[in-house]
Amino acid sequence: MQAEADDAHLREHCLASKAVFEGNFLKVHRDQVRLPDGGVASREYIRHPGAVMIVPILDDGRLLLERQFRYPMGKVMLEFPAGKLDAGEAPLLCAQRELLEETGYSASHWAHAGVLHNAIAYSDEGIEIFFARGLTAGQQSLDAGEFLELVTHDTAELDALAASGAMTDAKTLIGLLWLTRWQRGEWALAWLPA
Repeated sequence: MQAEADDAHLREHCLASKAVFEGNFLKVHRDQVRLPDGGVASREYIRHPGAVMIVPILDDGRLLLERQFRYPMGKVMLEFPAGKLDAGEAPLLCAQRELLEETGYSASHWAHAGVLHNAIAYSDEGIEIFFARGLTAGQQSLDAGEFLELVTHDTAELDALAASGAMTDAKTLIGLLWLTRWQRGEWALAWLPA
């Protein structure tokens, strides 16, 4: 691939890798790498199984979000529904499962927007972004120990929350960016039936 060949002067090469922590779903590694100038450095990073995020659009144009306490932040955060991929799970199936479990809603149409990497300096996590519409309410099925509150906002309200710093979740901000670009006809979404 030409882009990879063009980037050879920036690449680091792994000399040794060691898992220093393995939790329920996160694994922390410490690698020794050869730098482009021949030097050696240490890199610590988190291996993550991947995740999905869903931008659920209600029939009236409002968006379905969650308020959930996030322990590392020590506060309740406003976010689009999201969840971790199970081993071997297709991203769309994970998005459909997470939307139903967390919100109780199912969708008649789905669009895959792309992937975001929210912490590239210390994690390999990729979050697949999906949009869902044609929502039908159903029964939530939260995981044990999962507590969240469903809320709705329109795009202008989310814009104001982002501008004021009240909404800071990276994946939700990216979802809002994609949503507003799609609404203005600048970015495409290919909708498919569920």
